[in-house]
Amino acid sequence: MTTFTALTTLKARDAAERLGDAMERLEPAPTGVGVFEIEDGSGTWEVGGYFLERPDTAALALLAAVFGAAPFAVSKLDDRDWVAQVRRELSPVEAGRFVVYGSHDAARIPAQKIGLQIEAAMAFGTGHHATTQGCLLSLDALIRQGRVARNTADIGCGTGVLAMAARAAFHREVIAADIDGIAVATARANMVANGFGAGVPCVRAPGFRSGVLRARAPFDLVMANILAGPLKRLAPDMSLHIEPGGFAILSGILNRQAVSVENVYEGHGFAVRRRRRIGEWTTLTLERA
Repeated sequence: MTTFTALTTLKARDAAERLGDAMERLEPAPTGVGVFEIEDGSGTWEVGGYFLERPDTAALALLAAVFGAAPFAVSKLDDRDWVAQVRRELSPVEAGRFVVYGSHDAARIPAQKIGLQIEAAMAFGTGHHATTQGCLLSLDALIRQGRVARNTADIGCGTGVLAMAARAAFHREVIAADIDGIAVATARANMVANGFGAGVPCVRAPGFRSGVLRARAPFDLVMANILAGPLKRLAPDMSLHIEPGGFAILSGILNRQAVSVENVYEGHGFAVRRRRRIGEWTTLTLERA
C-alpha cells in the first residue's frame, strides 16, 4: 500500500495544534495527524499527516502560509508491509493490571493480567506511547481505590484500547467515539478480536456531538487521550456529560501544558485528583465536584 507523508515545523505550540486540526479537514483527508514537540530544546513543533493518496500540495502550501509554518515536505514511502514490520518491533506493554499486546504475543501474557489485543494499524493507541500507558495506569489506580465505573466513554478512542480496558475491568456500559473513520473501524475490529463484539459501540463523532453518546450520558468515567487544545475545548461538554462525583482521565498533554489544562477544567467544576508524568507527557485524573 502506497503511503504519503506531509511534514512541517513551526515555533508556536498553539499554532501547531490549530494547524493539526486544519489538516484533518483536507481533501483527500489524512488517515492520521500528529502534533509533537521536537525534543531538542529549541521549542520547535512538528506537524505531520499520513495519506493513502498524494495530498493536495497547493492546500498544504496555503496552510503553511496561514499558520506561519515551514513549507510542507511531502514524501512517498516505499511500498512494504508496514503492519508486519510494526508487529516485529512491538512487544507487550504492561500498565498496572493491563497488558497491551499483538496476537503474535498472545502466549506471553500472564494469566493474572487483563490482556488487551491490539493489532498494528494506522490508528493511535498501541499502548507503547506514554499517553496510553498513563491512561491505563490512571484507570488501574482508580480500580485499586475501589472505584467501579458503571458508564464509561472513551473520547478520541483511536484503537479503542481504553474502552476495552474499562469494559474488561468493570463489565459495565462502555462507548467509544473518534472523529476519524479509520480509527472507528479499527476500534470496532479490535472489539471483535477481544470478544466484546457489538457490546462496546464505536461511533464517529467529534467530542460528544453524537446522539448515541448524549443518550448514554451522564457518564461516571470519561477517558480522552487526544491533545491539550482539543481537551480544553471539550471542558464545557465534559462538565455537562459527567455526573457529579464522576471522573475524567485526560492525556495527550505535554508536561508544560498540564497547568493550563487543569485551570480550564477547574473553571468547569473539576478538581485534580492525580497528576501522572511519564517522560514528556502528563496524564490527569479529575473529579467533577
